[in-house]
Amino acid sequence: MKAKNILFLTLSLVTACLHAQRIKGSDTLLPVAQQTAERFMNRNSDARVTVTGGGTGVGIAALVDNTTDIAMASRPIKFSEKMKAKTAKINIEEAIVAYDALAVVVHPSNPVKQLTRGQLENIFRGKITNWKQVGGEDRKIIVYSRETSSGTYEFFKESVLKNKNYMSGSLSMPATGAIIQSVSQTKGAIGYVGLAYVSPRVKTLAVSYDEGTHYAQPSVENATNKTYPIVRPLYYYYTTENKEAVTPLIDFILSDEGQDIIKKSGYIPAK
Repeated sequence: MKAKNILFLTLSLVTACLHAQRIKGSDTLLPVAQQTAERFMNRNSDARVTVTGGGTGVGIAALVDNTTDIAMASRPIKFSEKMKAKTAKINIEEAIVAYDALAVVVHPSNPVKQLTRGQLENIFRGKITNWKQVGGEDRKIIVYSRETSSGTYEFFKESVLKNKNYMSGSLSMPATGAIIQSVSQTKGAIGYVGLAYVSPRVKTLAVSYDEGTHYAQPSVENATNKTYPIVRPLYYYYTTENKEAVTPLIDFILSDEGQDIIKKSGYIPAK
């Protein structure tokens, strides 16, 4: 094969590698990942990006298994996941692409407007079981949570429950959308979702992390000025070996245009 043809073939493979990307993982990031991927493809006619959810743990496992190019994560990568990557001889790098406020949601008819972190901990651990115990109606509390592979599940456990275990009777939901649907249909329900998922179908609660001295509603503004306490970074993870291929897409989401999409979608820009 002539050197010129070899060079052309090499460039073609690099171009294909750059523009055929798979993104998988966090349901929290799913809406904005889809939007930024669509805009990226509009800007690059030969780009092909597929985006699927499944949860942070699923995304990182897929990255280690080489069945995705980027893992979306709503929590930092775990030590055990790093060890699996090391065993597979894969080096993993991260980029913080946005921040997210985690909203506590209840049925719209619920008269309760605010809760302290301690009250939330006791509700999700099963120590407070009736809304009248926190100033509401005499109604049983129905707790909805995410499944254990979810980064949102992990972060809520760490930030709100201070790493204590959830109650055994909580109802585990496979996706954020399922929590919105369940809470909107159940008068005694409580759950937690990423801010971008909040809709008029549910009611958000103001939260206090200083035992009731200051309460703040979940919003982009309150998360940005740090008055709302339940805020976390959102990550894209990728392998060092695939860095060149994923860089154009990550550079786009971190660009002014990409960060503007993030802000308009209900997330907090990373920069």
